[in-house]
Amino acid sequence: MNSWYTVKVKYTKQMEDGTLKRVTEPYLLDAVSFTDAEARIYEELGEQIRGEFLVTGISKTDYADIFHYEDADYWYKCKVTYVSVDADSGKEKKVSNNFLVTAANAKEAYERIEESLESMLVSFEIPAIAISPIIDIFPFNPDLDRELDRREMTDEEKEEYNESRNPPVFTASGDDEDEVEETVEESTFTDESE
Repeated sequence: MNSWYTVKVKYTKQMEDGTLKRVTEPYLLDAVSFTDAEARIYEELGEQIRGEFLVTGISKTDYADIFHYEDADYWYKCKVTYVSVDADSGKEKKVSNNFLVTAANAKEAYERIEESLESMLVSFEIPAIAISPIIDIFPFNPDLDRELDRREMTDEEKEEYNESRNPPVFTASGDDEDEVEETVEESTFTDESE
């Protein structure tokens, strides 16, 4: 299962009538962590949005799968339920999964989900279909990682990074390698009472 994150982005958008309006729009992207999701949204939207934009929220979102059809622009969230039987106890359990599909309307979304899931071995129901506010979806793109020269750190680079993040700790016991010798100057005291 992919790790999908919903990232809300706030920016100034030029509307169809030419006016400028401050909007917050959600985007869905495949990432390995919240930090990666934030970095990827800046990479993906950096050239698309003119001017500055701000990431106002990131949340992990659970989707079992996403079905994209080129002929539609609206994303529909479809809840699919089916009954699963536990192999050990024999008890039945109702399982729900969320799917996203592009369609022109709810009826077409229903038909496309049925078509996409027809290979499931268990019978399923689609109890809910709702239009999603998601503007665009950015799946994992290995070409973008190559273009940005992103790669996994080597063991040597990881070690250097960890050393720079964890400086040596000096103790009060006096057995540190970088111990500095103290020199004490002798001073002569004279007794003035004599």
